Amino acid sequence: MTETESIAYDVVVLGAGPVGENVADRTRAAGLTTAIVENELVGGECSYWACMPSKALLRPVIAQADARRLPGLSQSVQGPLDTPAVLARRDTYTSHWQDDGQVAWLNGITADLYRGHGRLAGPRTVTVTAPDGTVTTLTARHAVAVSTGTRAQLPDLPGLSGVKPWTSREATSAKTAPGRLIVVGGGVVATEMATAWQALGSRVTLLVRGKGLLNRMEPFAGELIAEALAQAGVDIRTGTSVDSVSRENGTVVAVTGTGDRVEADEILFATGRVPHTDDIGLDTVGLEPGSWLETDDTLRVTGTDWLYAVGDVNHRALLTHQGKYQARIAGAAIAARAAGDPLLDEPWGAHVATADHDAVPQVVFTDPEAAAVGLSLAEAEQAGHRVRAVDVAFSTVAGAGLYGDGYTGRARMVVDLEEEILRGATFVGPGVGELVHSATVAITGRVPVDRLWHAVPSYPTLSEVWLRLLEAYRDN
Repeated sequence: MTETESIAYDVVVLGAGPVGENVADRTRAAGLTTAIVENELVGGECSYWACMPSKALLRPVIAQADARRLPGLSQSVQGPLDTPAVLARRDTYTSHWQDDGQVAWLNGITADLYRGHGRLAGPRTVTVTAPDGTVTTLTARHAVAVSTGTRAQLPDLPGLSGVKPWTSREATSAKTAPGRLIVVGGGVVATEMATAWQALGSRVTLLVRGKGLLNRMEPFAGELIAEALAQAGVDIRTGTSVDSVSRENGTVVAVTGTGDRVEADEILFATGRVPHTDDIGLDTVGLEPGSWLETDDTLRVTGTDWLYAVGDVNHRALLTHQGKYQARIAGAAIAARAAGDPLLDEPWGAHVATADHDAVPQVVFTDPEAAAVGLSLAEAEQAGHRVRAVDVAFSTVAGAGLYGDGYTGRARMVVDLEEEILRGATFVGPGVGELVHSATVAITGRVPVDRLWHAVPSYPTLSEVWLRLLEAYRDN
């Protein structure tokens, strides 16, 4: 192992996924010299194993489902999807797992890339061990930002190591569709991958420990998606735990808590995420390896004046778009502190990630889609708000019927009765992912319900559901 001399920067970013890239972009825009360290592909999980490949797999599935709702078109799309073509398009969207384009972008903002395993080595110091064993020491004058993200959590099950289970990475990068696939879990990854692989030719069995799907959203979201998955052919078994797994003559066998044997060609565990912090030197700065990193709203790690944790690693909101938002905030806060400028840290200020608490949007790209932002009814009540939920069916909206015959969906807004503003909104139905930003704006802007009456939705679009929701609130 060869060690080089220490190199000083204003900012060192650990992790070059979309979050780390955005931190670097903002600090470079502020004129701060910035180094960014990456052990895998520049662009991170989202670009190669999560957001981009999963949505590339799902888009043809959803487009076909939409076409099948339209007379004059439905008869033309009744056959199976061209799975090799779908996978080939997926490969294009991952740049065939090559990061040349992302590296070129980093070069364009003049951030210095160091490839290798980065570890903290005391305050404001990062060592980078390159693939050839060379060790480079980077020091930060102002800040180190940890943006190492998360990895899939696998349960401690008998037989698991010999099975070679899929995680989200294998599920989004598989080269062929397995004949039979077991999916363990009931969250976003589980429902999206069940949707994709069932449509791409796999027979999917979904094993869910809890009572239903998507338990962090309004209950009707999971119920409507479960109905659609079952209609598509997915075998959904709720209240079902997996006690052991094995691979017998190439076949995966999962034994459930009731003793049932479920057989498949592959098994995907979509059972949560853990922070990728076990081997990044946290112990050298008094923090626990493998832990989530607690931060204030400027994304600075509690108890430090130089260390930031941005994106999934801080456990505030495990979503790429929210991590990129945090990166913009953190970059601005780092720059302000470096310049000695006043920190704008009041709620919704330029240097605080207030939206992490009040306005986190999410879309689940199943068929139907589920989209939500802010608090669910249960969350709002638990937070002590006096609220009322207003529900409407999309069957009351002309645009839904035009979107496709038999359109089924539901919308809910959660209204704060004291402040007369929205605390949350949820939409379930085909195409509703494009509705959630209007709700995000309403919640972020604390737009009074009375003012929303003046936001006139175009006719006939799905957005007219806003008018139906306001009418239901007024009439009840």
